Amino acid sequence: MSHYHSSSTRCAACKCLRRKCPADCILSPYFPSSNPQRFASVHKVFGAANITKMLEQVPMHLRGQAAECMIFEAATRTRDPIYGSVGIISQLQQQITQVQNEIMKIRGEIALQSAQQQHNQTQTTLRMEQLSDQSGLDVGPDIGLGLDVDTGPSSGADAGSSSGRHYEMDLDEFYAKFNHQP
Repeated sequence: MSHYHSSSTRCAACKCLRRKCPADCILSPYFPSSNPQRFASVHKVFGAANITKMLEQVPMHLRGQAAECMIFEAATRTRDPIYGSVGIISQLQQQITQVQNEIMKIRGEIALQSAQQQHNQTQTTLRMEQLSDQSGLDVGPDIGLGLDVDTGPSSGADAGSSSGRHYEMDLDEFYAKFNHQP
């Protein structure tokens, strides 16, 4: 003897199909009576027999996911009858391509900025070396230029050695002092 749900507890599938809902209805766990539109859209796209066949072919523990996939496919097919979910996949692939192109562009800009920065550092170092050679001063690559100025022999115990005083001068002052404005 087959057991049936009462008419008030029939699943949305059995209500839509106007049939009694057996206790072992394969559709009732995935299409509850509280959401009849869910089954109606899947039924419109796949048909009741195909829905049942697909669920029967899937292992019991995966049937919920299979039903969700059918529901998703039916919703996308309703919104876009020609492409369905493939249209969404295509849009996402286009977005991925656009983002990849943007990443490549940004990486190129970063490489260009890095090369320009390295070039500027090299030019600054060369300019500093040229100024050092021209002036005879020891010019370091740092922004604050340390100038050791020989003040001549000092008195006292170190009379034979020269002592120098250390002066700090920034690059603009250095150029202004030696009339080498860049």
